[in-house]
Order: sequence, then structure tokens, then C-alpha cells
Amino acid sequence: MAQLVRATVTTDPISIIELRALVGDESCGAVVTFTGDVRNHDNGKAVATLTYEIHPTAPDQIKVIAQSVVDSCDIVKAAVVHRYGAIPIGETAFAVAVSAHHRQSAFDACSALVDEIKAKLPIWKYQRFMDGTDEWVNTA
Repeated sequence: MAQLVRATVTTDPISIIELRALVGDESCGAVVTFTGDVRNHDNGKAVATLTYEIHPTAPDQIKVIAQSVVDSCDIVKAAVVHRYGAIPIGETAFAVAVSAHHRQSAFDACSALVDEIKAKLPIWKYQRFMDGTDEWVNTA
């Protein structure tokens, strides 16, 4: 049975090295990691600042969403963290680490975790652009 070793939202910087260590297991031949980093552009516009806002249920929801994916995958361990608050350009906003006996299972689980959390976690991105405009993303 797969183990979800971490599923959190935080204002602290995310360390993919720490997540990778959490999912490490001697029985596993594969560890797959993903980081979603804050980029300096979006839709052809230069991004000045980015802030993520969360719903009060987000700390519980990330656990529920991640556990649902983990339960459906052939993996050993998984860890997911999404950051919120103001995040500087270039820093990690979202990270996933998965270990499995075989690589395809690890790739599949990592991709599924990223997709499900992006689709279901109640978190919204607010961007300010260098041209003075701004926008909210994922608010519909």
C-alpha cells in the first residue's frame, strides 16, 4: 500500500531535495520529482509579482486530493507541497516527489498528482505585470 508522507500548503520555501529524501526507499528503482516554478512571463506579458491565495480548506483538501491519487497508483511513497503567499520569480510554488518500484508507475503517479492538485485544490494565482496590469488566474 502506498504511503502519502507529506501533503501540505505552506508559506515557506519548498525544497525538492527534502521531498525526494522523504520518498526515498531502498525497494524503489525510481524516484520522479516535479517542481512548478514561478516564471517571469505569462501569455506574452512580463510578470512583476505573483501571489497565491488559498481557501481555508486547502490544508485539508490537498491531503484528500493527494491521498485519492496515491490510493489509485502503483507506487511506494509520495509527497506534495504547494506554496502560497507572495513567491519570488524563480522560486518553487508547487512540488511533487514519488517513489515506485518501476519508473513508469512513478511517472504516471507524479503526473496524476500534478494534474489533480492543479484541477481541484482551492488556490488562486494573482499576477501583477510589468506593464501595470494584473489578473487573477483559476478563479472560475
